[in-house]
Amino acid sequence: MGYTRTALLMAAMTGLFMGLGYLLGGTGGSLIALVIAAGMNVLTWWNSDKMVLRMHNARPVGPGQAAGLHRMVAELAQNAGLPMPAVYVIDEDQPNAFATGRSPDNAAVAVTTGLMRTLNEQELAGVIAHELAHIRNRDTAIMTVTATFAGAISILANFALFFGGRREEGPGIVATIAMMILAPMAAALVQMAISRTREYAADKAGAEICGNPLWLASALERIQQGAARIDNDAAERNPATAHMFIINPLHAHKRDNLFATHPATENRIAALRQMAGAGALRPRTTAQPWGQPAKRSGPWG
Repeated sequence: MGYTRTALLMAAMTGLFMGLGYLLGGTGGSLIALVIAAGMNVLTWWNSDKMVLRMHNARPVGPGQAAGLHRMVAELAQNAGLPMPAVYVIDEDQPNAFATGRSPDNAAVAVTTGLMRTLNEQELAGVIAHELAHIRNRDTAIMTVTATFAGAISILANFALFFGGRREEGPGIVATIAMMILAPMAAALVQMAISRTREYAADKAGAEICGNPLWLASALERIQQGAARIDNDAAERNPATAHMFIINPLHAHKRDNLFATHPATENRIAALRQMAGAGALRPRTTAQPWGQPAKRSGPWG
């Protein structure tokens, strides 16, 4: 269902783009905008992992620096059928995490020091599994495609502002102004809807990877509490990266919920608890420390 909804939303984005392009610039105008937006997004996609990690001052860690965390990521990656991603730590008090990379072979998982202090071993495993699910589902590629169309729509809106669209058969001035304002807004709404859909899919797949939906549900509850009261200055400076985090890191500026990049945390928790109650999964068994009864301070720091 998650992929079906994503496909429908992407079709809506495509239809919006093609319709706006035809009304404002004809076939030629729409193709020019698409080429420009695609070029910008290909460049961004190719370097997105390095750019985002740099924005958040993430530092790579190896087995010698965070043995428990590295071992946990390695085992869960094996469960997910993925190559071992690079592991990064962000010196940030807000508990949070994200995954990046254009493919499973070029992926990274980044967690904050606040996350490692806040969660127990099982909760942290749920978060890592969620991020690995994003990598396995190639959500970075999906969001790049939607960003391409959103960028193209914004370019077409600028065409309307500066060139007034097609003079003879195009819409009137009032309709042009309306489209100039509403089309990028609609594109952003669709883009955010796709992002929220991918979060639900990653929650489900993450629960399957770690073996227990309740681990992730408990983690989401703790992270939401922390993110609501602790500022993440790097994220506030770079709000375009907010959709990458497991929980929206923005709160200090009171962003409009209409453009929320994440589903409501309580809805995600309810879905995971329903998944656990249905008996879809059994808690996995493992010889690793994080599979043992929960404790508040783990060996991953």
